[in-house]
Amino acid sequence: MSQEVRGVIARSKGEPVSIETIVVPDPGPGEVVVAIQACGVCHTDLHYREGGINDEFPFLLGHEAAGIVESVGEGVTEVESGDYVILNWRAVCGSCRACLKGTPEYCFSTFNATQKMTLTDGTELSAALGIGAFCDKTLVHAGQCTKVDPSAPPTAAGLLGCGVMAGIGAAINTGGVGRGDSVAVFGCGGVGDAAIAGASLAGATTIVAVDVDDRKLEWAKGFGATHTCNSSTTDPVEFIRSVTDGNGADVCIEAVGNPAVYIQAFEARDLAGTVVLVGVPRPDMTLELPYLDVFGRGGALKSSWYGDCLPSRDFPMLIDLYQQGRLDLDGFVSETITLDDVEAAFHKMERGEVLRSVVVL
Repeated sequence: MSQEVRGVIARSKGEPVSIETIVVPDPGPGEVVVAIQACGVCHTDLHYREGGINDEFPFLLGHEAAGIVESVGEGVTEVESGDYVILNWRAVCGSCRACLKGTPEYCFSTFNATQKMTLTDGTELSAALGIGAFCDKTLVHAGQCTKVDPSAPPTAAGLLGCGVMAGIGAAINTGGVGRGDSVAVFGCGGVGDAAIAGASLAGATTIVAVDVDDRKLEWAKGFGATHTCNSSTTDPVEFIRSVTDGNGADVCIEAVGNPAVYIQAFEARDLAGTVVLVGVPRPDMTLELPYLDVFGRGGALKSSWYGDCLPSRDFPMLIDLYQQGRLDLDGFVSETITLDDVEAAFHKMERGEVLRSVVVL
């Protein structure tokens, strides 16, 4: 029998979100209903509200979440009622060309729930990233649920569902940061600080945090930055070279999604170094680079999708590191809020006042 719960809805482009009653159907084949315990306020949700993803309004926002499986549909074997899970938006199919090549982290045909959640008048909702977790309960595909140790609090665990995983994965999975490497991270919000934490976990010895906000640079130190550069007053390219024996960094991670910042990252890397783009650009942005420099500097220019993660592999591992005290997930939680506070949290995020506001249900 379907259930009615509260959820955060974006009805039209740029308009404040509203709290409305949504209808969650019973899970069908391959589907799961999850009772949400906590959900982070991610910049992607703001992109949805602003129409920056698509125009399939109304949206049920929220996707960076952890909770308890309440019920499962026919044929579900991955999880069962009572399992503690982190939700993910890469439910790998196992049969696309990426999966068949042994690279499921690039799965090109990920699963979402078949049924739609609706408003009480029957209006179908577009769930953010196929999840829609700013609500008491949500309907997802079973493959979007990754079981982890239930002793990890949902306020911390849920962050792996998007931003923190994206940043850590950009450093470790995409950038291949290794022992003794030098790393520069441009943009020290939640994703950038997670990239710094990932670089530290991987054994980087020089980690440069670059931002225009001194407050964010202080936060970056807490996640492992060894040097900081305020790029509004200091040339970041020259600064990075100055702390890397004049060479530039082995890996430069752009966590802003701005072409001008990307060019700085490109110029700040060492010969044969790697540039990783994890910041999300707007559709109208373009990039121009000197073609000879693309050739002459060698190395690699990579884009990181969701930190190139495989949730079944990476989520439990990172929860283990958190429980060992080696990954400070709690440090990303600036505040805990309710569903009613999501709109205010968007504004705090825009002003750079928080790393993550986390909705607790």
